[in-house]
Amino acid sequence: MAYVRPFSPLSPFLRPPLRHYAVPQFLVHVPRSTILRTPHSPPKAAPFPELAPLQDSLLHLIRASPPTWQSAAASNLLIFAVGSPILFSGLTIPGIGSAFLLGVLSWRAFGPSGFLIVAAYFVIGTAVTKLKIAQKEALGIAEKRSGRRGPGSVVGSSAAACVCAVLSIFNIGGPVFAALWQLGFVASFSTKLSDTVSSEIGKAYGKTTYLATTFKVVPRGTEGAVSIEGTVAGVVSSILLAGIACSLGQVDLPKASICILASLIANFCESLIGATLQDKDSFQWLSNDIVNVINISIGSILAMLIQLLILRN
Repeated sequence: MAYVRPFSPLSPFLRPPLRHYAVPQFLVHVPRSTILRTPHSPPKAAPFPELAPLQDSLLHLIRASPPTWQSAAASNLLIFAVGSPILFSGLTIPGIGSAFLLGVLSWRAFGPSGFLIVAAYFVIGTAVTKLKIAQKEALGIAEKRSGRRGPGSVVGSSAAACVCAVLSIFNIGGPVFAALWQLGFVASFSTKLSDTVSSEIGKAYGKTTYLATTFKVVPRGTEGAVSIEGTVAGVVSSILLAGIACSLGQVDLPKASICILASLIANFCESLIGATLQDKDSFQWLSNDIVNVINISIGSILAMLIQLLILRN
């Protein structure tokens, strides 16, 4: 409350002060200059200010363009740390080590978009592998370790891509071949994802499976067997990964189409190899991982050969 002297005509002549009456504060005019403002609270300091220079240098390193070995390693360390729950669901610890090397090579050769292609393959492939995993295990056709893949599987799925990445990093063949190595990289993952999805969807949802050579009906999970459900899913997944690569600028639309075509041919060849050679006495060395290397190599090389033929014409 504030106290003010009431107005009176005799006020100037009266020595004793008149009585003061209580007046509500909001009726009293107070100049704006006298209003005390509450100062703004100072910004909160970072919890670890001594780490700020390290964080800035790390961000600068990750954003390095063109990519360097240091930026590739730093980026993968950060991504692997954040995505460790997903990684452990699909890979063993040695498998994670192999995947880290693959990620570094991919980032160094083709930048963040190249790494995203690998990540898309891993996420989609892991998801379809986990589909009806209990049913697959009961039938004895599931991947080992409940679908968690080891280093052999990682190498078998990425050997061709790693070769293309190394050739690109060291600029083998010069600018003319740079686009070919990039195409082979995308085609290898398009081929492998198509193979993984067709196999896992066929195991989970395939109603009838046929041997690729004779089209004889065989049990699900038989080497070289195909199903309508798995084949369609494999084609869709190949289109999906090629589309992702196209949207990321790794390949253009014609090259994406080449990747899809090469993956279809390569996967048919892989089915023929499985039906005629795998699990035979003379070919015990022909494990799934080796067949995977052959499969993705066919897809990668075939895509590059098709592109060379187009360029010559």
